[in-house]
Formats: sequence, C-alpha cells, structure tokens
Amino acid sequence: MELFSFVFTSFDIATSIVLLIITLIGVYWFWLKPRVSSLSKSNDVKDTLRNFKIENGVGKATGTTHEGSFVDRMLHSKKQMVVFYGSQTGTAEDFAQRIAKQAKRYGISAAVCDPEECDMEELQRLTTIDKHLALFCLATYGEGDPTDNAQEFYEWLREDGRDLNNLHYAVFGLGNKTYEHYNAVGKYVDKRLTELGGVRVCELGLGDDDGNIEDDFMAWATIFWQNVCEKYELVIDAEGSSMKQYKLVDGPFSSETVFTGEIGRLKSYEKQKPPFDIRNPYLAPVIASRELFQKDCARSCLHLELDISNTRIKYEAGDHVAVFPSNDEILVNRIGELLNVNLDEVISLVNVDEDAQKKNPFPCPCSYRTALTYYLDLTSMPNTQILKEIAQYATDENEKALLTLMGSYSEEGKIKYKEWILDSYRSIVAILEDLSSLKPPLDHLCELLPRLHPRYYSISSSPKVHPTSVHITAIIVHFETPTKRIAKGVATNCFKEFHMKHQALSYTVHNEENHCHIPDRFPIYIRKSTFRLPFKFQIPIIMIGPGTGLAPFRGFIQERNHFKTQGKPVGETILYYGCRNRTEDYLYEEELNYFVNEKVLELHVAFSRDQEEKIYVTHLLKSHGQRIWKLIKEDSASLYVCGDAKNMARDVHSILIDIAQAHGNMTSEQAGTFVKELTQKGRYSQDVWS
Repeated sequence: MELFSFVFTSFDIATSIVLLIITLIGVYWFWLKPRVSSLSKSNDVKDTLRNFKIENGVGKATGTTHEGSFVDRMLHSKKQMVVFYGSQTGTAEDFAQRIAKQAKRYGISAAVCDPEECDMEELQRLTTIDKHLALFCLATYGEGDPTDNAQEFYEWLREDGRDLNNLHYAVFGLGNKTYEHYNAVGKYVDKRLTELGGVRVCELGLGDDDGNIEDDFMAWATIFWQNVCEKYELVIDAEGSSMKQYKLVDGPFSSETVFTGEIGRLKSYEKQKPPFDIRNPYLAPVIASRELFQKDCARSCLHLELDISNTRIKYEAGDHVAVFPSNDEILVNRIGELLNVNLDEVISLVNVDEDAQKKNPFPCPCSYRTALTYYLDLTSMPNTQILKEIAQYATDENEKALLTLMGSYSEEGKIKYKEWILDSYRSIVAILEDLSSLKPPLDHLCELLPRLHPRYYSISSSPKVHPTSVHITAIIVHFETPTKRIAKGVATNCFKEFHMKHQALSYTVHNEENHCHIPDRFPIYIRKSTFRLPFKFQIPIIMIGPGTGLAPFRGFIQERNHFKTQGKPVGETILYYGCRNRTEDYLYEEELNYFVNEKVLELHVAFSRDQEEKIYVTHLLKSHGQRIWKLIKEDSASLYVCGDAKNMARDVHSILIDIAQAHGNMTSEQAGTFVKELTQKGRYSQDVWS
C-alpha cells in the first residue's frame, strides 16, 4: 500500500508539474499573445477606417507622399500655420476652418488638422518652419473631458519628457459656464504648452456656449490676428474678400462611387461591418415606439427601442447612444426651389489645397439632395461668417447691406445679428425666403453650411435586462418662432415621423404587438460614459432627474432590480423625479410604481404645476436634507444628477452644500470642499445639458 501510495503521490506531483506548464503555456498563448494581437487588430481597424476615408475622399490626401506627416505636408505646400481642433458637435472644427480661411487674408497659408489623424510627436518639428504657428481649438465636454478625437493628444501632452521648446502657439477653448469644469481642456492645454517651453502668441480664449460663443470667438479672433500681425509684421486686412476653399467638380460619376448618405465608408449601409463607431454607424431597426405623454398633453415625448442584436454592440447603463439624423424633406426641397437647382445633380467639392488633410467638406461625390439631407445642418442659425460670405450674392442693395452689417462684427452688427437671426430663430431656409434677391450658388452654400452632427441621448435601458436593444426617451422639439415658422428638432422630428407612420400602419394593416411594419432605421453608435452605477450593489444611490433626466435612471433601476432578483444584496435605490402634471407628462409611471411595489425603488415625485405654488425636485431635496446627509456621510451613498445644467443641476449643487452646512456642522467653505471631494471620488456624477 505504501508503494502504491508513493507511486500515486509521485504521479500526482509529476502530473501537477505538467499541468502547471501546460497552464502557463495556455495563459501565454490565449491571454498574453492575443493581447499583442488585439493591439494589432485595433491598429488594423484604425488603419482600415483611415483607408476607407482616404479611398472615398473624406480624409487625408491621396496620391501624395506626405500623408503620414502633417509637418511634411506643410513644408510641401509652404504652410506656416496649423490649426488643430478637438470637436464633439462640430463647432470647434468650424472655428478651426474659419481661422484657416481668415489666415489667407493676412498672407498666411494654414492647414486644418484632426489631432486623431496626426502624429503629435511632430509638434517639435514644427519649430523648423519659419514664422510657424500652432493654434488649438479645443472643446470640453462631460466632466472636464477632451473630445473623442482629442483624447490621445490630451493624454500624450500629460506624459513626462515632452519638449515643445519655442513652439509658437495659441489656444481657444469651447465650454459652457453652467458646467463645473468650464473649459478645463483648453485651460490645461494652454498651461501645459507653456510648461513644455511653448511661446504663447495670444492669451487663452474662452468661449461660453451658455452665452454667445460666436461673439466670444469673434472677439478673441480679432485680438489673435492683431497679435499675429504685430509679431510677424503682417498687414491687417480684416475685411478681405471671399475665398472659396473647395472647387466644384462636375461629373459624370460612376454610380458605384456616389455616396447616398453614408457617413464614412462608401456603400457601408448596404453591407454593414463592425466595429461600429462615429465613422461607421450601425443602421439600427426600430422595433418599438410609443408616446409617453397622455393624450391631453400638448407636448410629445417618445420611447423608442433600437435593435442591436447580432451586431457585437455592447453598452452599459449610463452610456449615450448617438443618432445620425436627416433633414426634413420639406426644407431640402425648399432650398432647391428658392435657388432653382436640380437637387438630383451629382457633384463633388474638392479642396483647392492638394495637401489639405480634409479633401472634401462631406462625403463626395453625392447629389445636392444627399448633401442637404444627410450632411449639412439646415436648421441651426448661420454664424456671422456665413452671412458675410453670402452677402455678395444679394442683388438688392438693402439686403446686401443687412447681411454685410450682420457679418461685420461691429457693435451695430452684433445687435442686428442677435435681433434678426438669433432672437428670430432664422435658419438658412428662412433667410433665403426673407431675402428674395439672395441667390448664392448652391455649391458655395454647401461649402459654408456646418456639418450635420449626431445627436446624443442617455440610454434609458439596462443591458442586463435588454441586451439586444437600446432604449431612447426623447422630448419632441416643435415650436413656433417669432416669424411664425415652425421649428423642429432634427433628430426628434425623424423620431416623430417614424412613430406616426408606424402608428398608421399598425392600425391599417394589422396590430401585432411590438412589431415594426416599416423598414425605417437610424444610424447609431454607442458613446461610453463615466456615468456609472457603483461597483458594489449594496451601496445606496440617490438619483435626481426631472423630465427626460429620468432616462439613464430607468436603466439604473432596471439593473438594480435585475441583481435583486438574483438574490444579490442591493442598497437603497432612491429617485427624485419631477414633471409638470401627474395626468399629462408623468414618464414611465407604471414601471416606476412596479419597482416601488417590488421594494426595489424609493420614489419621490414633484409635480410642479398640480398646485398653486410650484414644487420642484429641489424642494423635495431640501425637505429631506437630514436623510440625504445620513445616506451620504454614514452610508457612503453615491449621488447622480441628470437633466438641465443651467438651473436644476446648479441648484442641486447649492442644496448639497447647504445640507452639508446644516447637518454636517460645516462652514460654507468646508461644505464646498466636501461636495467637490464627492465628485473627485466618483460619488457625485452629473449627466447634464444646457
């Protein structure tokens, strides 16, 4: 027996050693090695996307030996200035393009570059160019975060060992004062470039989207050019003349090369290929839609469910879904009528600068109809630069004088622009209608109009409960302007049209539940967020979200309920929700009551207009101050705020400071520091908009 015991013991030891070796090989082969491979795949994906852009003329130059280096391209085309942009909604990119165009009036040739598409290690090489200048137009969003396309540059800049000695630079930041981290990215980049030896040519510019960011930009640009002219001894020619950035190339074009609404890769909507992102959105079918407000309510709020099954698209509760909208067909046709243009004519706009990183203003070739429907923003109010450019095409002297005045940036012009454009909500279509002699060539107008960008919505579902669909909760934007026109939200108008068609077909064909009878789809991708539930289920959470601010919390509540049904210890889940009337706009009332009955949710609702004195969620927070303080201080609860940044979120922040003072025996300064520390520790998160 002892012999057998020894043999088996020896066998076990030998087997264990062999198994250990096999395991180590397995770990290397299936974990460490794939990590290298996955990095290669990640780069392959980026290269593939970049090649798609190059092949289809929406990215870097083709047929040139200077694609890999922005400095080489600048040297090749004798450029002295480069303008980088960090843009999430397109405004920063628009400002960058405008600065580059203005540069021509001062005898400077400028390149506009996406930092994501450049090797930013080359910034030091820029100093070899005589009279060089680097300008950064950088937006801040979220919790003081850089935009997606500026993320890598931002991280690169933070690393040790950088040397940008004698780099001549300027920074214009885009932010919103209602957010705590106002213009954090612009401020950091400006400070960091100086620390690395850069030479600031102009003081940091700060644009406030809560005020008039156009005014902020124009005022800063005036000072910027004065400084540049003084430093480089240039002649100021502020008026200048219009210089087109793109030339019109007529067809014929093969139908196989014509874009029909795709965002990046040609024919990408015919054959969908992952990964899906901002350059390659997924055409998501709508599998359900329903009106959330009651019939008597004058407003509308829709619940949509988008199918993502079999797509490899993953999301987490708190993420955002980006939807690429299309313009109203009536507006598109109206431009064709006003300018007497055949909208089905296929054209291509090509950059006159052969070395430019951006070859086309939008995917080309395409028809005018496609450009106006999918690529250009027709509903926003044109900036002063657009008015200045199109003034030359007005044949009536009074109309030309009006446009010239509003584009002049004089005090009188600023007042007139605010009154005639901003206060009256005049879009480009309204301007063309009201100024009958204004007939700009459509190709030039297409160059000037900003790009139509995706709209972002907080996902109102949990992947634990709905792994194959993404839910959207959206208020439909629809109002009458002072000029008696109806203004509609671009994306929400698409949602509403879909819903109405879906409802009509549901009743006229047959009424199968949760079945979509029409092939409408929306191009989407998922944007990751830091708005996350605590990792530990037992941590209490306090959610504050009036109106559609409820959206991400619906996903949070679904997720907490999911874990509770699995027998996991789930902490208190408390929601402060507000709406106008219980009988009109109470969102997801039945669902919320279900979770209350299941002992998952503690619900506090403020109906602001159901009584003589208005009651908001902020009033409820004040009255529950002692309870909230206990949850935060003793139970380590996490707080979440979603909704209006300008009023509600700011008021909540002030109330938290008041609560800390009243129930934590703190001074005002100590309470402010305490709330700030909650944010830094990830226990106080905001998903807000202005």
